[in-house]
Amino acid sequence: MTSIPTPPPHGPHTEPDDREEIYFEGSPPIRAHWAKFSLTYFVSLLLIILAIWLTMKHHGPTSLKLILILIAFVLPAFPMILARSVRYRISNYRIDYERGILAKNIDTMELWHVEDLHFHQSLLDRMLDVGTITVLSKDDSMPTLELFGLPNPRPLYETLKQRVIAVKRQRGVVKMDPG
Repeated sequence: MTSIPTPPPHGPHTEPDDREEIYFEGSPPIRAHWAKFSLTYFVSLLLIILAIWLTMKHHGPTSLKLILILIAFVLPAFPMILARSVRYRISNYRIDYERGILAKNIDTMELWHVEDLHFHQSLLDRMLDVGTITVLSKDDSMPTLELFGLPNPRPLYETLKQRVIAVKRQRGVVKMDPG
């Protein structure tokens, strides 16, 4: 009696497990924009001091003072709005980069296009647990993508390095070094 071999789970008639796994999805945290916040708060403070000085010296119209105070209170909201206008979706196959406040633009970079990854984290970034991963690719529409302000960035960087290698192997992409 001859036994019929059972096809492997990923045989010719079954699709490989191509489920997308999300590593990070969201906007950079507010703490990643500490420099912009510091600058806007400093400028707001100067505007309030100017408005108080103009009031004490009785210079200028009241409307100018009110406008200065209004700008001083609205100005710190801009870094928060700009921070929320950027979103990343990083998965085991691609990186989606979404930006815009009223209108939205989304660019996608497939991981098999990635040529190199660069990790940067300043001392203050390390204290705030954020960092930047720069992705260099052979994608014509987006050769460089800077993923700014990622929370807990080092494990994500290490995972992306491994996934780029795995995806290239999967697709049969071989890197040829000139020389």
